[in-house]
Amino acid sequence: MFALVTDIARYPEFLPWVVALRVRADSDREAVADMIVGFKGLRESFSCRVHKRAPDKVIVDYIDGPMRHLNNEWHFTPLDGGGCKVDFMVDFSFRSRVFEALAGQMFDKALRKMIAAFETRADALYGAGSVTSSDGRSASLSG
Repeated sequence: MFALVTDIARYPEFLPWVVALRVRADSDREAVADMIVGFKGLRESFSCRVHKRAPDKVIVDYIDGPMRHLNNEWHFTPLDGGGCKVDFMVDFSFRSRVFEALAGQMFDKALRKMIAAFETRADALYGAGSVTSSDGRSASLSG
């Protein structure tokens, strides 16, 4: 899962609303990227720095864009019998009150859609197993 999350160049292939992405710098420890996200005619670009702490943590810091702040963290904990538990935290606020109002109305739905996209991508890349989603449901993965 660490590899999936840190392969940011592939985000446009599977993440909803990611219109374009440019990786400015990438190493084993850190990446810097510019991303354009779009939703219902709105498009915004932002830049972030991705701190890679293999194999158990990814921290994303906001550099520039429409936000007041944006931080997220991924934590990966190995499970007995294979696989891992993934904890994801995101904290953000927009500079624009309009975007803040839109985000507030749709944040939960958007977050669930993003998490589902990562789960689907993990299934496609890593195959058989089971996953327990953030909403507590279990699903059998084939592969």
